[in-house]
Amino acid sequence: MSGAFIPVSEDIGMIEAVNNGSLNLEKLEAMTAICSVGLDMIAIPGDTPASTIAAMIADEAAIGVINNKTTAVRIIPAKGTNVGDMVEFGGLLGTAPVMKVNQNSSAAFIARGGRIPAPIHSFKN
Repeated sequence: MSGAFIPVSEDIGMIEAVNNGSLNLEKLEAMTAICSVGLDMIAIPGDTPASTIAAMIADEAAIGVINNKTTAVRIIPAKGTNVGDMVEFGGLLGTAPVMKVNQNSSAAFIARGGRIPAPIHSFKN
């Protein structure tokens, strides 16, 4: 893998950046296209719709396909939590602030179905 896969819950600097508003899901996702390999150990509100989580996974998969690299997602819907709450995972998994999720619906996009194509190598020319 080329790039960093830093779990938000295991890095005090990232936790502090989330808490002071310097780091959000959109910025983490954008970093995947350049220097990261995915969204790792990110707590989100437990009532986040499944279609929103599916869209996050689809975004990361698309980034992986277009950049011809491995990407991954470990998003944790934390039941009964609100944005800003802290979730303790225990042991080496650490503590994560519950991050805000974009409230726009992804339901229509996800309901379209389909498949993610194989990597496109012609974009490298």
